[in-house]
Amino acid sequence: MTVTYIGLGSNLGDSRQILAEAVQKLASLGQVKTSHLYQSPPMGPQDQPNYFNAVVQLITDLAPLDLLNRLQAFEQEAGRVRLRHWGERTLDLDLLIYGDEQIQNERLTVPHVGVLERDFVLVPLLDIDDNLQLDGNTLKDLDIVKQSTLTVFDCTNWANI
Repeated sequence: MTVTYIGLGSNLGDSRQILAEAVQKLASLGQVKTSHLYQSPPMGPQDQPNYFNAVVQLITDLAPLDLLNRLQAFEQEAGRVRLRHWGERTLDLDLLIYGDEQIQNERLTVPHVGVLERDFVLVPLLDIDDNLQLDGNTLKDLDIVKQSTLTVFDCTNWANI
């Protein structure tokens, strides 16, 4: 079994419901633990709705590419729409961390590109494990975490698991 972390994002449709359903599907792949639910401004074009973001810790026996295939299938089942690069999305599931593995191939880069520069990923990761380290960095000590302006949208059991 491998401890993985999956980033969740949505800013189209009923985002809260879409993310809760995604967590339910992830739970079919192994044991899950969720972060709080956050709202953040879009990283890309600013003429789109704010995002809802969270992170799920998933303990699974799936191999990295098998897990990626399942994540992409879940996105499609949710009616994923990707209108433009860094644009609005019905559901975005990113494999952020897969155990201690470093993976780089044509389909997958783990740890996920840019994870250390995105407060909407780092802060939810710390909800789950406040001592998490990545690439030699203690996440809670990063300036971007200390200066985060993320808005907590829901601290309760928003995913109904």
